[in-house]
Amino acid sequence: MNVRLKRPLVSGYTSNSYTVASYIARCVQLAMVMEVSAHPKPGNVDRTHDYEDTRFEHFLASAVSIYPVMENAANSTDNKGSHGVGFLIHSAVRESANWQNGGNTHFGAFILLVPLAIAAGNIFQKKHEFTIDELVSCAHDIVKRTNTQDAIEFYKSFETAKVRVNPVDEFDLQDIGSIDSLDDDNITLYDLMEISKGYDMIANEWVNGFERCANCGETLIKCMDTDKYDESTLDVNDAVVYAFMKTLSENRDTFIQTKFDEKTADYVSGRAHDILLEFKPQEAGFDAVRLAVEEFDDELLSKGINPGSTADIVIAGLFIALLGGVRF
Repeated sequence: MNVRLKRPLVSGYTSNSYTVASYIARCVQLAMVMEVSAHPKPGNVDRTHDYEDTRFEHFLASAVSIYPVMENAANSTDNKGSHGVGFLIHSAVRESANWQNGGNTHFGAFILLVPLAIAAGNIFQKKHEFTIDELVSCAHDIVKRTNTQDAIEFYKSFETAKVRVNPVDEFDLQDIGSIDSLDDDNITLYDLMEISKGYDMIANEWVNGFERCANCGETLIKCMDTDKYDESTLDVNDAVVYAFMKTLSENRDTFIQTKFDEKTADYVSGRAHDILLEFKPQEAGFDAVRLAVEEFDDELLSKGINPGSTADIVIAGLFIALLGGVRF
């Protein structure tokens, strides 16, 4: 993908790594806020819908809380010590939990955002402009260099976040005692993602070079930039909802699969696909499918079905789009 991402050329930003890291961290925060604010986003919390225990405001608090972690990530030049991927993911989970009582809001997003933020910081230190392909390639290289300590920190974050997970063969992600096995067998965090890639959408992104994140970022840029693409512009809300629906239509959401089953996840993706068949950007724009998306939203909310993994991909895509200069 040759869409180019540029370091900001506005007052207050210089080549100094600290200010660039601040910019990257704010792109992360804004991406998280934009995703949860979009409506209707079928099955998920947004500005008009809460869950019984998790509210819109919990997601906002989580987005605000992780600024220092993401700034730290953007300032990281390696995968050692306090800048390690596993440590940073665990730190983000702790910060989120410390600032709100709504439980797990962004765990999957943190797994994607930390290596992408590290990659953006590393590249911006060397040059002012790069492509989406360069960004995700750098992030892929970073996660492949993770070590056993990263895996241990990652395990610890599950207890903090109270995340629903599938067991990973002999390494039970819900058993803190598995940490000893990780160390004994020299299992890295990337190894864990390799094991999980077949049934976990987020792990699959690590192993396959953040492909869905990149595609989502490019979709958002296309929807919101008529100067570069021959498509009708969508406003920021509709662009995010469209990217969410498109991602959901093309991928089985593994959060749904874990909570329910494959059949339910496939039904949801198929329904999203059918709705988007009526999307005609050159004619009625998003209005052509808005009612159908709202009805789909009501259906999923009534059944307690929430495409959480898809939301995580959209957050990462929004981060990439914001780095690419998307504004609204």
